[in-house]
Amino acid sequence: QVQLVESGGGLVQPGGSLRLSCAPSGSIFGINDMGWYRQAPGKQRDLVAVITSAGSTNYADSVKGRFTISRDNAKNTVYLQMNSLRPEDTAVYYCNAKIRDGWYWRDYWGQGTQVTVSS
Repeated sequence: QVQLVESGGGLVQPGGSLRLSCAPSGSIFGINDMGWYRQAPGKQRDLVAVITSAGSTNYADSVKGRFTISRDNAKNTVYLQMNSLRPEDTAVYYCNAKIRDGWYWRDYWGQGTQVTVSS
């Protein structure tokens, strides 16, 4: 059974930094796009950043210049470096990845990690 395991959330003051990590557990046969989404209370889940297997990236306008997504293909791990954090970045952050776990490619989600930006 494949699961995406996230780490790195927490409480940080405005202007601070956090780094999120996400990697699959279990046997996999390939990973394609990996990304991060976030959901604030009462709002829909929105894309934060995505990175392809070749390293191309795309960011939400609200995080451009502050957040950086990267991946280590040898470790099947995706990272989200978040700098200059603002209170409006407070949300549950979810990792997403397209994984081949057998014959098929499937969309997997992590359990979510809370990021709170507050003084």
